[in-house]
Amino acid sequence: GAWEKAGFAPEAEFLKALKEIKGIEGVETQTYTLEEVKLSKKDAKKAAEKKEKEDVKSAPADPEKERKDKLKKVVKEGGKRGVEIEGAADMGGLKFFCTSVDEPAGDMEFMDACMEAMNEKSDPTQEERKGGSGAIGKMIFSAGDHQLGIVAYVPDHLKDDIDAIEWIRKVLDLFGGKLEDGSNKVYARGTIKADGDANKFPLKMKEPCITEAISYLKGKSLFPDADSDDDEMVFGDDDFPS
Repeated sequence: GAWEKAGFAPEAEFLKALKEIKGIEGVETQTYTLEEVKLSKKDAKKAAEKKEKEDVKSAPADPEKERKDKLKKVVKEGGKRGVEIEGAADMGGLKFFCTSVDEPAGDMEFMDACMEAMNEKSDPTQEERKGGSGAIGKMIFSAGDHQLGIVAYVPDHLKDDIDAIEWIRKVLDLFGGKLEDGSNKVYARGTIKADGDANKFPLKMKEPCITEAISYLKGKSLFPDADSDDDEMVFGDDDFPS
């Protein structure tokens, strides 16, 4: 190239200066040839895929897309749990149910979506059944880093047996939780904020809250008491494997 024709200037002056330094006995040079490396189609595809993955990781987060993706997981969990609740309630003759869900992570909007998916009328023509537990009263719990979310649902045919607000308040009072605005006799929402200084951790509070919810139902003769075991009647994540 042009640089080679110019003697790789200022190489000559640089080498001369080196040789004049006391103690340096000899100076050698070496020429390198740079060539373009061509990848096979297979290797080129792998390299492109790797770069694409790296670009995705480095791309700025899209909160709206992340929330939509999360909502799909919430609805899927709710639909699946609804089928399981319906089956478990049929076997145990239960009118009310208490359980925990993972995907909402304490987010109340997600908890509403999860409850809706649980209660959605099951379509027998679908290959994979979803929902189907709308006739069963239930209280669901979801622990996130910031809070424990709780939603109580009472179907119309059971509204004379129990008040959703009274039921959820009994649970919230256990750890000083808050009843959310818009709650009514058949659908109530509440939260218990995390507070490390007060030893209030969502995951730690979840089980005592479920037990309190069951106790309230037993007091109204709406949940089996005699000759029953809470561990068999209270269903959580371990009882419904993914």
